[in-house]
Amino acid sequence: MADLPNPRFIAHFDLDSFFVSVERLKNSALIGKPVIVGGSTDRGVVAACSYETRVFGVHSAMPIRQARKLCPQAISVRGDFESYSHYSRLVTSIIRERVPVLEKASIDEFYMDLTGMDRFFGCSQFTKELKQTVVRETGLPISYALASNKLISKIATNEVKPDGQIEVKHGQEKQYLSTLKIERMPGIGEKTAVQLRQMGFFTLKDLSESNPALMEMRFGKGGLDLIRRASGIDDSPVVPYSERKSISTENTFESDVLNADFLLTELVRMTSKIAFLLRQQKKLSGCVTVKIRYSDFSTETKQTVIAYTAADHVILAAAKEIFHKAYKPNLQVRLIGVKLSHLIQGEYQLDLFSGATENRKLYDAMDQIRNRFGEGSVVRAITLDKL
Repeated sequence: MADLPNPRFIAHFDLDSFFVSVERLKNSALIGKPVIVGGSTDRGVVAACSYETRVFGVHSAMPIRQARKLCPQAISVRGDFESYSHYSRLVTSIIRERVPVLEKASIDEFYMDLTGMDRFFGCSQFTKELKQTVVRETGLPISYALASNKLISKIATNEVKPDGQIEVKHGQEKQYLSTLKIERMPGIGEKTAVQLRQMGFFTLKDLSESNPALMEMRFGKGGLDLIRRASGIDDSPVVPYSERKSISTENTFESDVLNADFLLTELVRMTSKIAFLLRQQKKLSGCVTVKIRYSDFSTETKQTVIAYTAADHVILAAAKEIFHKAYKPNLQVRLIGVKLSHLIQGEYQLDLFSGATENRKLYDAMDQIRNRFGEGSVVRAITLDKL
């Protein structure tokens, strides 16, 4: 008789109120106090807030001016994305050394495929000890869930936050979800939730028992997927996280180039291009690499680690700094390239941490134009002399 496949064990780790927790590590006076992380002026928005502020109705992406009215006793701190990136990488390295398959879903969220480890360690005990290790070595609070798939583990983690842990046993997925409101399901936004409630669906049990033909007629194939997910069915894999993930571009010139200004202009054009692609893929980069190949085929490659971002001006500053360190004057260049790596999922958050909402609006407008008319429809002024 053939062996049955190993039951899946998927753990989901979520660093509780990550940005606030890092700020409290930096300043113990913030512990237990209501904290708002965001811009330094009323023009910014809330990047993160402590649980103490949420009872007053404060939430992320809310204008800071409004948040201060709701919770005037809150302590506002300006975000420090370099520190957040540092602690995110620290947690990543701790987990990656101990698990067979790790997916870094965002700066503060991780999936682990522990399938097969139950034969040797016991996944429940292993996951519990891994949490204790992360807390001990970083000082950051963390919540987690262990389940048979990514969907259940994520939902369960959200239900036990903050500083919680839970295991949803195999075969109990549908029962666990049954009493939860439809809004608890990832992927069901406000508009979809309104439509589902109008159809008489208020809990995930209601949704799991809905008529497939009706759901497909209303939502297309996505309706059938909603039924499956509400029933606790999810076969999506844990995608291994790799620092080698990257977006890159390079240009080999028709004739060797000696003009440093021309090379810098080309670097700006290329970097802007891949930063745009980064935002389109809803990713952030934590490392910039510049490559310069000379006419004798010798190659200079240098890189620098940066705070996770998708902002042109941050990435460009790093690329220019690397270029000036790597470039050898008086040598002809045949190729120049730039690469963004250490990629994680995440939205562009410049406005959340600097309060520079205008920059966010500018990038959004530029990207909309590029999406409609092509990548070359909006360029930086430094590149105009090449067009």
